[in-house]
Amino acid sequence: MKAIIIGAGMGGMSAALALRQIGIDTEVYERVTENKPVGAAISVWSNGVKCLNYLGLEQQTAALGGIVDSMSYLDGHSGDTMCRFSLQPLIDQVGQRPYPIARADLQMMLMQAYGLEDIHFGMKMVAVQDGPGSASATFADGTTATADVVIGADGASSITREYVLGAPVTRRYAGYVNFNGLVDADDAIGPATEWTTYVGDGQRVSVMPVAGGRFYFFFDVVAPPGLPYEPGTAREVLREHFRGWAPGVQTLIDTLDPMTTNRVEIADLDPFSTWVKGRVALLGDAAHNTTPDIGQGGCSAMEDAVALQWAFRDHPGDVHTALAAYQRARVDRAADLVLRARKRCDVTHAKDPQITQQWYDELRVEDGTNVIRGIVGNIMGGPVTPVR
Repeated sequence: MKAIIIGAGMGGMSAALALRQIGIDTEVYERVTENKPVGAAISVWSNGVKCLNYLGLEQQTAALGGIVDSMSYLDGHSGDTMCRFSLQPLIDQVGQRPYPIARADLQMMLMQAYGLEDIHFGMKMVAVQDGPGSASATFADGTTATADVVIGADGASSITREYVLGAPVTRRYAGYVNFNGLVDADDAIGPATEWTTYVGDGQRVSVMPVAGGRFYFFFDVVAPPGLPYEPGTAREVLREHFRGWAPGVQTLIDTLDPMTTNRVEIADLDPFSTWVKGRVALLGDAAHNTTPDIGQGGCSAMEDAVALQWAFRDHPGDVHTALAAYQRARVDRAADLVLRARKRCDVTHAKDPQITQQWYDELRVEDGTNVIRGIVGNIMGGPVTPVR
């Protein structure tokens, strides 16, 4: 059996590795000409780490991951600690340490595990088509590739999704802009083994450690979509939005490199239940584009990859039955994560200011129990983290 995978992101590469593990020939096509990840880093929570471990990448993942021993929330204006707690109870409950990882490092790890030379770069798909005995993808250079199945891991603006659903869908703006990047770890911003988050006014500033003595940082700015932005002006924009915030926030703004700081208008998609059309199936952001508010977008894509492998393992040679099983295994779980992230987004970014103030008040008396319960609820439920 042969599978074509459209997109060499985390989901696509995880799927390629997973299918190859069970003897399915794979061909990966990627529109960009070189590895340029979108975003600086990713929170790989324990379910995502377990997927990578399952794919044989346990040692490589641990080497790239930042060590997060504790988590804290700070008052954005005063810098006072609202709460601080160990993540060890989380690790004990789910059986795996989470790892923040620089996206470029994670992406390269997956590509190298598959074989960089085996990925078809610079191949922009323009059409996909199901057929009675095979499915095909057509590319901008006029070439066509054919296989038993086509897996569309082609991201938030997926062409495959339009084909599967029969119409385009509109992404929903989540209400905020995310600025993110990497800086050297600095105790003036936060401890080197802690996920530190400053909150206030429905906005947040966060740093978490990744390998190499670095912090992954992000700023959430509540703003309307479509505002003009000049690349390289992140420092000025963030100084304006976070004027009067704590010294640690100001240090971070002073330290970041404006030329490498990413700016992303955050959006998601309403969940939908049709992921398969004949021999064509969706995976990752193409199937469940989510906001990053619970850190589960990439993890959910990795869960898709494992579930896809299991579906073909259980139904060898029967593409339609396997893809139906894959869809059944993933639709509800992925939709739940999208809606959990949306709910968290609304609280964090003050869609209802009274609810957000209540959250701030709760953080001041939090011992970690409630936060960890919520994170565990996000982690549990996928193929490698079944709910007991």
